[in-house]
Amino acid sequence: MAQLDLNDKTAIIMSEIMTPDMVNFSGHIHGGHVMSLFDRVAYACAARYCSMNVVTVSVDQIIFKQPIFVNELLICLAKVNYVGSTSMEIGIKVVAENLTTGEKRHTNTCFFTMVAVNNDGKPCPVPKLELKNDIDRFRFKEAQARRLLQRQYKEAHFEEKTAIRQKNNL
Repeated sequence: MAQLDLNDKTAIIMSEIMTPDMVNFSGHIHGGHVMSLFDRVAYACAARYCSMNVVTVSVDQIIFKQPIFVNELLICLAKVNYVGSTSMEIGIKVVAENLTTGEKRHTNTCFFTMVAVNNDGKPCPVPKLELKNDIDRFRFKEAQARRLLQRQYKEAHFEEKTAIRQKNNL
């Protein structure tokens, strides 16, 4: 498990025990519950980094690798991967730990884009991200690539969507 420097404002660890009230119809922890947890983790990581309120702008992907079970401790390791002028990408690695056996499983990976906002809800600048090592630089580069792909996808489909709306008088 990663060691966390409590003075490093770019990373946090949050944990929650999975209880019977969180299960879905197949007996596993409900995906919606863990998605809500991930949003809170992303909020805490981003708000801690920039010392401001933040809002969720997008979720690039949530990968469900394995089911999560009742009585497991869900450990979320969050890190600021990228910082723009007002936005931040937060990467979250999720590990489920069986508290009886000690077995740990990497169950999820996800990326949230958060934007810092002032008291009026308007976006505001965030501190520049200091890239301290090769891992930080790699995460930053990967986040830039995801950002570029998102922008290209949005632009390509915006034009198509506009054409369809015009054609169908929508």
